[in-house]
Amino acid sequence: MSSMQIDLEAPRGTRMPMPSARGPLSAHLIAVLSGLEANPGFAAAAQALVDGNRDHRWIVFDEDAQLSLTILYELHLQGLSEVSDRWEWDLDLLAGRATLEAVFEAALREIGAVPAEDGPEAVVPRLWEMTAPSAGPGMSTFMAREADVEQFREVLIHRSLNQLREADVHTLGIPRLAGAPKGALVEVQADEYGGGRLERMHSTLFATTMRELGLSSQYAHYLDLVPSVTLASLNALSLFGLHRRLLGALVGHLCAVETTSSAPSKDYSAGLRRLGFGRAATLFYDEHVEADSVHEQIVVRDLAGGLAQQRPELAADIIFGAAACLALDDLLGAHITGCWSRGESSLRAPAV
Repeated sequence: MSSMQIDLEAPRGTRMPMPSARGPLSAHLIAVLSGLEANPGFAAAAQALVDGNRDHRWIVFDEDAQLSLTILYELHLQGLSEVSDRWEWDLDLLAGRATLEAVFEAALREIGAVPAEDGPEAVVPRLWEMTAPSAGPGMSTFMAREADVEQFREVLIHRSLNQLREADVHTLGIPRLAGAPKGALVEVQADEYGGGRLERMHSTLFATTMRELGLSSQYAHYLDLVPSVTLASLNALSLFGLHRRLLGALVGHLCAVETTSSAPSKDYSAGLRRLGFGRAATLFYDEHVEADSVHEQIVVRDLAGGLAQQRPELAADIIFGAAACLALDDLLGAHITGCWSRGESSLRAPAV
């Protein structure tokens, strides 16, 4: 697509396709949801998996556990193809999810550990400190100067699971907020949803970028191709968004996203233009250069800072949510660049 027109391709379905299993736990879960297993017993299977591991961090890199969490969270979001919505509140599945979540949250608190701060007044300066640009060249610099089309496609595939539903999980924070912080989140999310215009929604712009690079823009089309570390980033956001007690972490996560997006987006746009792509392919990133430079001020000062003053008990979790997001982004970036340095794909299988 060479023109400025945004292709509003009608989705063939918004539900997540049922993925292929990655181990005994996800195989069990898929069998239950597909009606092939009469006796759920998922909670017991999840407990058995957890009992077989000692270090919390294993779960971040465990393909079976992360896929299982992705499926379980999707029951509360878009849903899965040919799976009854009645499974959303099945007690056995919820119990199994809680078992996995306890370990996953513990792992996130370890990898996202930050020094104790003095109180709510430290939240804003700490967020700016945590999200300050690094001095050396990073992955976005490589994308701007050296990445080829296939490497761009891989990055889009990794990001597609979240970007094709961009803003949805952070929006879950709106009914849990009050006063000025609520207004701040509404202001940011309204922009994410294009002010109600489908062609300006950030998810729509990302879908267009995918199609411009010859990829499918169908929701979760590439689920089977992404590794556990990609799913862990996705699942951390779902964990924060679906639990009201983790409101602070959800806000901190959004702060990390918004404050680290503008400069890299400029690099991604430059890389796509270097490869000969036009405005339709770069518009998603161009939009984030401008929008997130404004959003970062709103989310850090008005949303996070305001919430910390309003509810001081959430201050530590705001910092935790940001730290966890940044740590998972670093792990994913290290995975991608490590694979490329070895001449390998960062995906589990070639994209088709």
